[in-house]
Amino acid sequence: MRVLVTGASGFIGWHVTRALLAQGMTVRALVRSQAAKRALGNLAVEVAYGDLATGMGLDDALNDVQGVFHVAARYSLERRHAREMYETNVGGTRRLIEAVGRHPRIERMVYTSSTAAVGLRDDGLPADETRLVDPNQVPDGYKRSKVLAEEVVREACRQGLDAVIVNPSTPVGTRDIKPTPTGQLIWEAARGRMPAYVDTGLNWVSVNDVAIGHILAWERGQTGERYILGHVNLTFRELLGRIETLAGVPAPRIRLPLGVAMAFAYVDELGWSKITGHAPRAPIAGVELARRPMFYTAGRAVQELGLPQTPIDEALREAIDWFRSFPKSQDERSDEHEHNGSCS
Repeated sequence: MRVLVTGASGFIGWHVTRALLAQGMTVRALVRSQAAKRALGNLAVEVAYGDLATGMGLDDALNDVQGVFHVAARYSLERRHAREMYETNVGGTRRLIEAVGRHPRIERMVYTSSTAAVGLRDDGLPADETRLVDPNQVPDGYKRSKVLAEEVVREACRQGLDAVIVNPSTPVGTRDIKPTPTGQLIWEAARGRMPAYVDTGLNWVSVNDVAIGHILAWERGQTGERYILGHVNLTFRELLGRIETLAGVPAPRIRLPLGVAMAFAYVDELGWSKITGHAPRAPIAGVELARRPMFYTAGRAVQELGLPQTPIDEALREAIDWFRSFPKSQDERSDEHEHNGSCS
C-alpha cells in the first residue's frame, strides 16, 4: 500500500513515516523545499513537492495513493504568525481534503490535530476527547487553527470522507530538529541553562508511541472520531526533577510568578523581538497557556486502539541523548524543519 505523509520532515511526521515504513508500506512524503527533503534523512521514501498553503502539487502527490496521513501544520506561539497558521492549518487541510475527493482510490485519511484542540475541565481533572473548544473564545492563533481544522475534517466526514482525528499531547523523543518549544525546554534543562521556570502542567508521551498511534488509528479508529495520543500528566516541576536525575544536572529552583513571566513576555515579544528580529524566547501565548495545567487522559486510545504507553523517563533519556549527540546549532536546525503539529 502506498500512503502520502504531509509534514514528513517534522518531528512527529518523521516518526510516523519511519513507523509506516517499518509496517512495509510505501511512503510518499510531501515536502515544500529541498531543505525539507534533506531533513528526511535516510528514510526510503518517494518525494513529492507541494504546498498546502496554495494547493500546488497536491493532486500529483495523491496519484496512486491509497491512504493519507496529514501531519503537517504551521506552529507558532507568536501573534504575528496567526494568518499564516490559518492559511496552512485550516486552508491547507481544506485544500488537501478537496484533492483527496478527486482521487477515489484513497481509502482513509488520518488527520493529526493536537490536544490544543481539546478543552480543559473546570475541576482540573484530565480532559478527554468529549471536551470541545469554541474557536471564537480562543486568543491563541495556533490553537484556534487546530480547532477550526478539526471542524473542516468532521464536516468532510459528514459528506462521506473516511477520516480519523488524532490529538497528540506533548511528544518527547529523538530528532526534534527545530526543536519544538518543549524540546527546547528539555534541552535547556539538561544543560543546566534554565535559571527559573513557570510551573504549569502538560501531558507527556513518547513520540514513538504517537507514531504507532497514527497507524492504530488508521487500522482501528472510528470515522469522524478523535483520539488523544498521550500518556502521563506532569507539572513542570516534576518534569524538571526527572530531567535532573537523567541528565545529572541540577534543576532550576526558582519558580517565577505568572505575573512576572507575563510582564517579561510582553516586553520580549512586543519590544525586544521586534528590535532584534529574533523570535521571542517567551511568547505571550506560551505564558498564557501556563495559567492552567493542560492535563489529558489517553484512556480511549489505549482501550480502543491499543496505544502503547512507553515510560516517559525512557523517552526523556532518548531525547537528552539525541540532543547531546546532535551537532547542529539552533540556527541550522530551524532551517531544516518542516513545521508540523508537535506539541500542545
